[in-house]
Amino acid sequence: MDFALPAELVSRLTELDAFIDSEIRPLQEQDDNERFFDHRREFARTDFEAGGTPRRDWEELLGEMFRRADRAGWLRYGLPAAVGGSDGTNFDMAVIREHLAAKGLGLHNDLQNESSVVGNFPVVHMLLAFGTPEQREEFLQPLLARRKRLAFGLTEPDHGSDATWLETTAVRSGGDWIINGAKRFNSGMHSATHDIVFARTSGEPGQAAGITAFIVPTDAPGFSVDFHWWTFNMPTDHAEVTLRDVRVPDSAVFGEVGGGLALAQHFVHENRIRQAASGIGAAQYCIDRSVEYARKRVTFGQPLASRQAVQWPLVELQTDAELLRGLVRKTAWELDRRPHFEISDRVSMCNFRANRLVCEAADQAMQVHGGLGYTRHTPFEHIYRHHRRYRITEGSEEVQKRKVAGYLFGFAGPGRRR
Repeated sequence: MDFALPAELVSRLTELDAFIDSEIRPLQEQDDNERFFDHRREFARTDFEAGGTPRRDWEELLGEMFRRADRAGWLRYGLPAAVGGSDGTNFDMAVIREHLAAKGLGLHNDLQNESSVVGNFPVVHMLLAFGTPEQREEFLQPLLARRKRLAFGLTEPDHGSDATWLETTAVRSGGDWIINGAKRFNSGMHSATHDIVFARTSGEPGQAAGITAFIVPTDAPGFSVDFHWWTFNMPTDHAEVTLRDVRVPDSAVFGEVGGGLALAQHFVHENRIRQAASGIGAAQYCIDRSVEYARKRVTFGQPLASRQAVQWPLVELQTDAELLRGLVRKTAWELDRRPHFEISDRVSMCNFRANRLVCEAADQAMQVHGGLGYTRHTPFEHIYRHHRRYRITEGSEEVQKRKVAGYLFGFAGPGRRR
């Protein structure tokens, strides 16, 4: 077996680094843009008077980064050539996302905003897989050009990972649908033109069938963004949304009527494996910086690195990073070759273990750096606060383990015992 990265991908990483050094790093360094990445970052990014949402100048800087990355052919790398991409594979994207996160905080790959010179675009993948020709025509290119944005509304005030129990409903009214309900942590609502709203259209609570996704204009009568939740890592784009008799045409149905959870699963599979890869990259950054600091920092006449109390926790973390790196890359490789449902358990394994790893690595980095590690002048608290969310969102650790257990014991998956 050959575990070496393909030569073409290695060359791509070199080209990507050169692009970042020539185009993105200078942009970050000009006009005091460093305020968005140094100890001022959370306060520079957040408009506290506007509900804690992102400041306009922060989003404008991200927009310029996107434009430069798109012109250089990097932004759409993981998308099909038909929409201007490079047909990048899941394996390619896993390696690239890890590589970028291992560089640390920066405009090239910002954690809190989930932006990167190599875009993720799970919603674009959803449109390609489930959208009608008319929906793809209306949204694909405008989404990539940031003229439109589709938010994602699945979680509700009383339902998170138990999505089959959601209480938002949609009923037919002539040729239209009437939607009533509420959404919580509705991501992207500070700038969304439309919201992907999941609602029950048939069936009983707890049934997977009968949930339908709708593309709803955010300016539709009865659609209300009530407020944004202030989160562990600010700024926030997670809104509380209410829908009161929101009327949409039948053309707003996204995917099959009653088959909306297939879209949600597609979304999380695209996200989870790349989040796992980013988690390994960020964890490696924390480990590397801790080793570097421990070698330089002298206490009681000796470098910290000479002490086993410092060595051993980092040895454990490095071992876990190496093990997870192999699992993530193998799983991403399989995602390129097998139906997603066949290896959904592996995706869950990658995700919950990588998310835990980066939190542990950031925490240990704070410990190794001592008082400095606790300050915002080092990046570890920011890394921890960002990645801590992924142990909850898009399926908590407990839900991920439940998925693995279902496949392991034959309650779910391709080996399900009837």
